[in-house]
Parts: sequence; structure tokens; C-alpha cells
Amino acid sequence: MKLRIKRVYEPPAAADGRRILVDRLWPRGLSKAKARLDYWARTNSPSTALRQWYGHDPDKWQEFRRRYFAELDANPTGMADLRRELGSGTVTLLFSSREERLNNATALQEYLEGKR
Repeated sequence: MKLRIKRVYEPPAAADGRRILVDRLWPRGLSKAKARLDYWARTNSPSTALRQWYGHDPDKWQEFRRRYFAELDANPTGMADLRRELGSGTVTLLFSSREERLNNATALQEYLEGKR
């Protein structure tokens, strides 16, 4: 399996493979038809409290990752569901943040690649 990340507002492409939204909230102004999702992994996204605490502050990135990974570890059912949805082939983890480098999709990609 090949994991990629992409902003959900970018147009879908055949190279995306399975498209999985990894945000807890639905992206503003985006219709479900335009998003063309295969799965919405909202239970695998950071908790509201963690998301609000982080606020995309680069100084909090390492601690955000640590806390997010702990939330993922504490959610075996959600992780089993996500792993089942990943399947094989290319999977694109979609996020809505304007922060394209230090976001939950990047952290989740790292988590999944380290836990495989």
C-alpha cells in the first residue's frame, strides 16, 4: 500500500486511489459530490480538544503528534476500521487545513507507516 496526503479541496485524480477524509469536521464549502470520498475516518481524527489546543502552532507539533498517537492507540476499534478501509494499492489521506505540512493527515500517515 502506498499512502499519500492531499488537501481535500484539490481536484480528485485517478492517481489518488482510495480517498479517505481524516478530519473530524466536514470541510467548509465542499459538497460530498465534489469531495468524492471512499471513506470518512472521523473517529481517527484528533479529538476536538486536541485540535483546538494545537491550533497549527509549529512549536506544539511534537507534543501534538505524541498526544494524537496516544488517542489513536486508545482507539483499537477505529484503527481496525481504518486499516480495513485502507486495503491495498494507493490511498490518499485527505485533510482540509491550510497548513500542508504539519497537520493531522501527515501525523496519521507517519503513525500508519510506523505501525504497519
